[in-house]
Amino acid sequence: MKAPMHPYAVAALAVVLPGMGQVANRQPLRGLVFLFFMLLLGALTAKTAAPEVSVIGRYAGGLFVYAISLFDAYRLARLRFEVWKRA
Repeated sequence: MKAPMHPYAVAALAVVLPGMGQVANRQPLRGLVFLFFMLLLGALTAKTAAPEVSVIGRYAGGLFVYAISLFDAYRLARLRFEVWKRA
């Protein structure tokens, strides 16, 4: 069995390129879905936010999905790495 990427490398990749952590975990469709919902919810909250809201508040929906994708990519990479170590 080929060694998976180290979980920290997957997390760093996911921070720099949203959705790529899932691609590194060999789940490209999952990464595409995360990216789609990041853009969708970011655009939705930007469109519906009041003008005086900060930049973080304006794109809160997209940032929320981004944060979930980071945790998901790291968790799956850590699980795959630990299973590989035990095998």
